[in-house]
Formats: sequence, structure tokens, C-alpha cells
Amino acid sequence: MSDNADELLFAVEDGVALLTLNRPERRNAFTATMIETWRGRLEECARRSDVGAVVLTGTGKAFCSGGDIGGMAQGAADMDSSNPGFLMKNFLWGHIHRIALTLERLDKPMICALNGSATGAGLDMALMCDIRFCAAHAKLAETYSSIGLVPGDGGAYFLPRIVGVAKALELLWTGDFIDAAEALRLGMVSRIYPAEELLPQTMAFARKLAARPRLAVSMIKRAVYQGLRSDLWSHLDLISSHMAIVAQSADHREGVAAFLEKREPRFNQDS
Repeated sequence: MSDNADELLFAVEDGVALLTLNRPERRNAFTATMIETWRGRLEECARRSDVGAVVLTGTGKAFCSGGDIGGMAQGAADMDSSNPGFLMKNFLWGHIHRIALTLERLDKPMICALNGSATGAGLDMALMCDIRFCAAHAKLAETYSSIGLVPGDGGAYFLPRIVGVAKALELLWTGDFIDAAEALRLGMVSRIYPAEELLPQTMAFARKLAARPRLAVSMIKRAVYQGLRSDLWSHLDLISSHMAIVAQSADHREGVAAFLEKREPRFNQDS
């Protein structure tokens, strides 16, 4: 892990891992070392059997303002002038994009608690998560065009899949801010809470997911995302394989027994 681990706090409790962006004085803008810590913690969450769900949030008034522009500007100035564009591409691919690629392989629920404003790459980081809950005062914007950039961290991939192509282009082209109510209407967030209730409610939801049968939750996530990229024939072929596997699990047997005995199931959280 990075020596700057305090810039990204990490804790595990009751089956839920909590990742907290912790640079409130910089509106939680991320640095390269912070990204490396972030990726490492996500990989740890994937490995740990005591983690059934992951929550991402921030400290202070903002969720994340994206990359630390000052630091990145200095980094660009330090690049080899013979081909700075190639070096920038490699920087994105080797650092920031690793978060999206790591999340694509994470079979566990990933929930974002938007405690405040999310802009540019900060919003992209939220869009990479499976579910987003939002503080009532939060404002969201894809601000890249305002500084002459393109959505470099997955916004042009994730946003159209959530709000549709036309609305995504509108938000990406204009860089306009939207409030929590509009984000809920568009499906960018699933729930809105008063600021003081956001994290407790999100953690309660995450604990509920972490208590569900782990194998089934994992395969449901795979089936949904793979279904978005496949035809019906391929999807049904895949889901029949998933069904054949989960039907042999101890959690399935326990769920059926609990149903017949009219009691709460006791799923194995080590699976």
C-alpha cells in the first residue's frame, strides 16, 4: 500500500468494506499514489472472504472532484516533450483506468455513497459502482468539456448505459450540474438521503447484501453485466450454467429448508 494510505481510509465491519476518500481540503481529488492504494484495496476486497459488499464514500463537503489538476499539470510538464501525449495515455491506462478494470472483475456489490459534489473523473468513479446513493444536497457534473478535455475515466462508457445516449451527450457536452433529484429521475442514483443519514443508510443496505448468499449474489452480478454485452441465446446459455452451480450450493439447501420451516435462513458467509 501507499505511504499516503491516510488519503484513502479502509475498514471492514459486519461483512462490509468501507473505502473513504480522505483529502477534504482538496475536495477528495485523487493523486497517482492514492489511486494505487485504491486499486490495492479493491483487490484485497475481492480476495477477502469476510467482505461481502463494498461501500465507497468521501470525507468533507465533496465526494470527489476528480484528479488533482495541479498535480497532473505538473506531471504533464515533467513529461518527455518528444511524445507527451503517449505518456499521458500510459498514465491514464496504468493508473486511473485500473480502477474501472479492477471493478469489472469484482463480483461483490459495490455501492457509492455520494456525500457531496462529484465532478469529472470523480463522477466517473461513482458511475463505475453498481449502485449509487446520494446526499440530498449533492451536485453532479461531467465537467471535462469545461476545460477542453474528453471524459477520460469511463464517463463516456458508463453514463450512456445509465441515462441513455442522448441525455449522456447532453451532460457530457454541456458540463451542466444536476441536483440529486434530477440524478434520481435519470437513474444515476437509486436513493436520496439527508446528509446525516446517507452513510448509515448505505452501510445498512450493504450489510443486508453482505448477509445474502455470496455465491448467488456474485453470479447475479455477473449475469446482469454479461447480459448487457451478449445476445439472448448466449445469456440464457450462461445463466443455465450459473443455475446449475448455485442449485448445488449449501446456501440453496439452507434457503429451501428455512422456507419450509418458516424461519430466517442462516447463510454461510465464508463462501
